[in-house]
Amino acid sequence: MPTTPTVIGPDALEMRHITAGDSVRLGVLVGPETSPVTVLLEAWDAGGAQPPNSHPASTELFVFLRGQGLAVCDDTEVPVAAGATLVLPPTSLHHIRNTGTGRMYALTLMCPDAGFADLVRRGALAGTDDEDRAVLAAVPPSALPTGHLPGRLT
Repeated sequence: MPTTPTVIGPDALEMRHITAGDSVRLGVLVGPETSPVTVLLEAWDAGGAQPPNSHPASTELFVFLRGQGLAVCDDTEVPVAAGATLVLPPTSLHHIRNTGTGRMYALTLMCPDAGFADLVRRGALAGTDDEDRAVLAAVPPSALPTGHLPGRLT
């Protein structure tokens, strides 16, 4: 029996802050109810960073779409920029800081989800603007998970 693919367009994007005062916004594109891999759009304000955090059983992967920053994983610092992919293993203590002058964006993949999508969805709405949607529309087809998001979002 044929299956129906799930298509999520940029108009469905809903950015949130996990906690009040955050300088990073996250929007769940695909959660565990649809996919074994949770996919989010993450946006760091200029100078923004998330607090150090860890995921006991989950691998977190970032595909940077725009901007530049510094990622810290345990005691190692590495520069990141548009086009880079960063993989953070389970149990690592990590955070990422935007070192550029504009927003920094990444597609973030979490596997297993371990409650991450729910944590983000419980956060306060943080506003979604045309720049956020435009970043998704500019993602090349090869950077998107097959079967869950269209090659080009219009």
